[in-house]
Amino acid sequence: MFFKQFYDNNLSQASYLVGCQRTGEAIIIDPVRDLSKYIEVADTENLTITQATETHIHADFASGIRDAAEQLNANIYVSGESDDQLSYKNMPKQTQFVKHQDIIYVGNIKLEVLHTPGHTPESISFLLTDEGGGSNIPMGLFSGDFIFVGDIGRPDLLEKSVQMEGSTEISAKQMYQSIESVKHLSDYIQIWPGHGAGSPCDKALGAVPMTTLGYEKINNWAFNVNDETKFVETLISNQPAPPHHFAQMKKINQFGMSLYQPYNIYPSLENKRIAFDLRSKEAFHGGHIKGTINIPYDKNFINQIGWYLDFEKSIDLIGDKFTVEQAAYTLQLIGFNNVAGYRLPKPEIKTQSIHSADITGEEVHVLDVRNEEEWNNGHLEQAVNIPHGKLLNEKIPFNKEDKIYVHCQSGVRSSIAVGILESKGFENVVNISEGYQSFPELLK
Repeated sequence: MFFKQFYDNNLSQASYLVGCQRTGEAIIIDPVRDLSKYIEVADTENLTITQATETHIHADFASGIRDAAEQLNANIYVSGESDDQLSYKNMPKQTQFVKHQDIIYVGNIKLEVLHTPGHTPESISFLLTDEGGGSNIPMGLFSGDFIFVGDIGRPDLLEKSVQMEGSTEISAKQMYQSIESVKHLSDYIQIWPGHGAGSPCDKALGAVPMTTLGYEKINNWAFNVNDETKFVETLISNQPAPPHHFAQMKKINQFGMSLYQPYNIYPSLENKRIAFDLRSKEAFHGGHIKGTINIPYDKNFINQIGWYLDFEKSIDLIGDKFTVEQAAYTLQLIGFNNVAGYRLPKPEIKTQSIHSADITGEEVHVLDVRNEEEWNNGHLEQAVNIPHGKLLNEKIPFNKEDKIYVHCQSGVRSSIAVGILESKGFENVVNISEGYQSFPELLK
């Protein structure tokens, strides 16, 4: 058996290529839109990708399942464990809708479908047995967003991203039952998850790429809470707000979108589009184009820029051409194809900044752009709280001439806020550079 995990740091997402070396067949599990890396490895290993599948309708990246059907003529398998409202639509003719305990064969490799709802109603996992290697017992579980290293999938995305009222508690109860349903499996079962640390698909994901069921039974909180009510309360509590693009991901993965095609990025010929500066916050504050939004191109790029994308509108990116091309490619992995052009940085305006330790508590106009949980854990009495993801579309309750001190927890989100405030016409914005975590203790 051939096995390879592909991990995308920008998406904190894992996909897999599994092949039967006896028959030369292979399957992709949870593919991204760009299939080239799977094809390259398969060719190197003398494998042909004949099948593709995925664990659920994803909310955080654009699926490549339809691309596999069209580009590779692969047979594809998706969950049939959902009602009509939430089921897959517009699927290719070679689609098979699989349900609990159905079997998928990839040569001599057996994948048993397990219905494991909770993250989403249709979520499935795949229990692998390498029959070609002479085994009749399962080796591992492709768990998608069901079991992670150290945590489990969040149940609230349908309610928060798709506005399905009341679905969070229902999904959390389903997750409890799903955890119970796999406890009987042997401890040596390997767990191959769909995400790692940095993904917004849950609150405490581990950075290790895989684990075992036995390890999770001991160390994962979800396997050690035997009361359903307490389980539900723990799972629901303190889940971070999902970025705005999650709703778009659900839509395009359910209904489909155009197939992946690379495209070229050229210098921008206008400056009226919303523009994102890809440089570090230090470089941005040293001099930037007024009113542009600083989203550094790093491992948190998608989680941050996802708050501000309108999939119907084009954007510009600011930075060197290579970085812009990399960022545009990463945006394609969430289905965003509308990078119109790029601009080079210009030092039009320098950010006013002060160190967090220099805050006196007497500042009149303070904008706190942290999330609700951070705010509830402590804030300046005079501060106004607007989470950074809402700034672009919300009215800012200050006068344009006011001197506004803006802060977050560590200085990253306040850097984003500076450009948004400038774009809204605020001329006197001061960035509190290290954030609330470095405020004098007597002010907290």
